[in-house]
Amino acid sequence: MLTDRQDAYGHALYDHLLGQGGFEIVERDDGLFNLSAGPALYFRAYEDWPVSEQKAMGYVEGKVLDIGCGAGRHALFLQGLGHPVTGIDISPLAIKVCQERGLQRAHVLSVTQVSSKIGIFDTILMMGNNFGLLSNSKRARWLLRKFHRITSESGRIIAQTRDPFQTDDLDHLAYHELNRQRGRMGGQVRIRIRYKKYVSPWFDYLLVSKSEMQEILAGSGWGLVEWIKDPDGFSSVIIKKT
Repeated sequence: MLTDRQDAYGHALYDHLLGQGGFEIVERDDGLFNLSAGPALYFRAYEDWPVSEQKAMGYVEGKVLDIGCGAGRHALFLQGLGHPVTGIDISPLAIKVCQERGLQRAHVLSVTQVSSKIGIFDTILMMGNNFGLLSNSKRARWLLRKFHRITSESGRIIAQTRDPFQTDDLDHLAYHELNRQRGRMGGQVRIRIRYKKYVSPWFDYLLVSKSEMQEILAGSGWGLVEWIKDPDGFSSVIIKKT
């Protein structure tokens, strides 16, 4: 788990919860820095979500596992509808934020640690582009098999991502080519988060096109049934095969 000094994302969330602002700098391993939309994004109420996110919630069924739950906006909304929701996040302070906001089940846990010990779920939620937490194609297939074991017969994954190739930014295009030269997927970004004096470890975050997502799902025990267009990417509804 993250140390306090590494929990940059969590400190930004917690400062925002306390009304003390907060920001999030994303550093990529080619030297690029970007200022994200900031922690306010992770606290938005349902009525302020993009229509695509609102629509995605309509596909949720039963018991829910929210992977990378952040400040808990999706988990809390679904809990309010009566769904039993468990939120997990690698950030201890993100989980503290969720608990203080009223999420009943929230655990400091990485995506690689999911198992039936935390439950069997009907829906796995990976919003906020959190399909990216699968990191790379090899780990994605391994995790999808794990997800298969912790879901019910009617299990589903609702995952959001961004197509990295829908850009004309020369820095991004050069990075895609650099990744290919290194034997990585074009949208396999290596990043870390900075906030004040806090810096996260480096981690891989996988952004994929629709065709790449279909390739990853092939033979995984999961099948894609629905695309939901997002302003900057897409969400997908993925159903368990029997």
